[in-house]
Amino acid sequence: MDILINVVLPLSLAIIMLSLGVGLTVPDFTRVAKYPRAFALGALCQVVLVPAAAWAVAMAFGLRGELAVGLMILSFCPGGVTSNMISKFARGDVALSVTLTAVVSLLSILTVPVFTAIAVRHFMGDAAPDVSVAALAVAMFVITTLPVALGLALRHLAPGFAARIEPGLSALAALLFVLIVLAALAGNWSVFTENLARLGPALVSMNAALMLLGLGIAAAAGLTWQTRKTISIEVGIQNATLGITLAGLISGQVSGFSAYALPSAVYGITMYLVALPFVLWMRGR
Repeated sequence: MDILINVVLPLSLAIIMLSLGVGLTVPDFTRVAKYPRAFALGALCQVVLVPAAAWAVAMAFGLRGELAVGLMILSFCPGGVTSNMISKFARGDVALSVTLTAVVSLLSILTVPVFTAIAVRHFMGDAAPDVSVAALAVAMFVITTLPVALGLALRHLAPGFAARIEPGLSALAALLFVLIVLAALAGNWSVFTENLARLGPALVSMNAALMLLGLGIAAAAGLTWQTRKTISIEVGIQNATLGITLAGLISGQVSGFSAYALPSAVYGITMYLVALPFVLWMRGR
């Protein structure tokens, strides 16, 4: 279990972010100027609306302590390559999806440590662990920003090689993600069973509400149907692997997964139960 937490978990996240970087090109960043309104709306929803919705869900379902913090941590994590793949399947604006994922993922080195420290202090009170914003930012840089930058450089310097390894990286990352989710659930099985009645509905409600809110806000802004679908997915899909990794960084546990990781682990399963029928509906329109 210790090897899984200390080696496999950060390595799998690095592979996921590397696969994201390998799929990026410089135009994916400059495209912000091409879609300023859609990008600004999607980014604002991810950074502000998603955490606000998570806080409201935690209050509504009576989540406290580590579980509430874990839910908030999940809400701070952008969708990553998962949202890009789902957007493609839904026939959304994949270019916008990739741009949002790339930019917001890089911004998370600044937003996630600060928001996490605030959430820990708010929900844990005197029992809150000491969270160093600086140390968390450095860790975020090493396991997220750096792999994305390396992947981007590889795509620029050796595009043919990058294109060949991208499918294998994505498949490996998916396999590691499944193992991590199962291990996190197994490591907190008693906490999971005790809180399933609240945690499961809370996560499903948050996921469904965010996808609907994203769709509605994009419609109110007058965006195209294709763009609305992408905004909905980018707002509604979070990176569960990053959530589990952050949970390990703030818990200070030297062995086993902490309860902070449980919301992200459960979400790694419920996300597909919510997103699949929703995406199938969007795809068919």
